[in-house]
Amino acid sequence: MRARALVTTALAPALWLALGGIRQEEGIRSTPIDPLTIADDDFARHRDPAEWRGLAVTQIEFREERGAWRLFRIANPKKPRGPFWFVPHDNENAGFEAALAGVRKHGGVVIAVDSGIAEDGKRRNAAVDRGRPIDPNRNFRDGYPRYANAILADYARGARPIIALHTNSPGFDTGASRCNQSDRPGRGEVSIRFCDDVMQPHPSQGRAWPFDDDDTLAYVAWRSGTSPSTAWCGRALVNADFNLVFERVAVSDGSLSNYALLRGLDYVNFETQERGLEPAALAESRNRLTAMIDRALTLCMRR
Repeated sequence: MRARALVTTALAPALWLALGGIRQEEGIRSTPIDPLTIADDDFARHRDPAEWRGLAVTQIEFREERGAWRLFRIANPKKPRGPFWFVPHDNENAGFEAALAGVRKHGGVVIAVDSGIAEDGKRRNAAVDRGRPIDPNRNFRDGYPRYANAILADYARGARPIIALHTNSPGFDTGASRCNQSDRPGRGEVSIRFCDDVMQPHPSQGRAWPFDDDDTLAYVAWRSGTSPSTAWCGRALVNADFNLVFERVAVSDGSLSNYALLRGLDYVNFETQERGLEPAALAESRNRLTAMIDRALTLCMRR
């Protein structure tokens, strides 16, 4: 999901990605494709041509160090200055749904990491020469400039802010939390009721939908040694009564939230529960994400 590891590679200028044909630059292959023909579970849910009207889809492939990568780029050419949408985990289906809805409505560009080189719909990329599968949201590290530059090329060209979209299992690991330790044990850190030295929650007071759910929340990062109020759009989201977690960054863990903070890139991460693939459940998770997105863009883009 998020971030924590010092990365020093500078963000390269705009890389490429012309939609008129196949280009080879910096070892990266970019190929325009028909979204109705993509053999991928996310695209298979969207076989209506009307959903893709006005959008352009490109497949991006490259290798770096021990991994092979495939990305899907979905652009709204009529609104190129919209957000940069990032969906790093192929098993977090509502994130893709919300990104597709968002790029149609607000413009910009989606980058979705496809784990299907080895096996579709997995959290980690198993297309590796050796070692363990790679978490796409822990690969923004020193020594891997091609990965970060390929993903963030459209931010360098003006698509902003970065909006990362995730879904996660309900609850949190009470043994790792410094607060609410009597709650029913869950997994991970994604809850407004979790806190430690890094994750500092600011719960919604009104608990109005979509924040009636402890696992529906936004994350913003701030640099250790400063104030949480320095986080991009953090103060505005608190004032709007979001479930909001301030993530303190001292040393990065290789995720995009830290990479963005350490380079001064505008970034916010939205989370909700993974509720499954039944249409009603998928729609609920998507709608909670899009509700946060719509409100945050109104607030944050004034800054």
